[in-house]
Amino acid sequence: MAAFATAALLLAQTPAVAQQSPAQQSSPAQPQPGNVLVNGALAVLGAPETDTVPAKFSPKSAADDARIIAAYTFKLLTPDQRRAIYQGLKDQSAAPALQAEIGTELPFAVDLRVVPDAVVARVPQTKGYQYVVANNQVLLVSPQTRFVVGVFSDVK
Repeated sequence: MAAFATAALLLAQTPAVAQQSPAQQSSPAQPQPGNVLVNGALAVLGAPETDTVPAKFSPKSAADDARIIAAYTFKLLTPDQRRAIYQGLKDQSAAPALQAEIGTELPFAVDLRVVPDAVVARVPQTKGYQYVVANNQVLLVSPQTRFVVGVFSDVK
């Protein structure tokens, strides 16, 4: 009997939702007073888009979902850190005609170099990774898998 009373109380408190047609319920949610999240996004004017927003509502989240897990190490680097990686490694000898993006597995014929201590001191996340310079880009590579986990280019 208590469960019935609780269910009746819940229905009485949410008449707008209970009375919506199926078409109204499937349309994108509109902010309702008191809702903290709408479609996974903060329902506050000017709130930044965060990783809580599902990919079906956010192109940014959809792109992040396509990343390999190791690439998340470099996802939140600041522009200054990205610039430090590029500036610190760009002048090394380049690999001939190498096209790669995040997730590309590099062949064993590509010589990888250890990230120098000076770069690791400025950007600690680079410790333990290797790199190669190709097409005016610095590619950070996981030495265990040889997958490209970060691509850094000259940003103005």
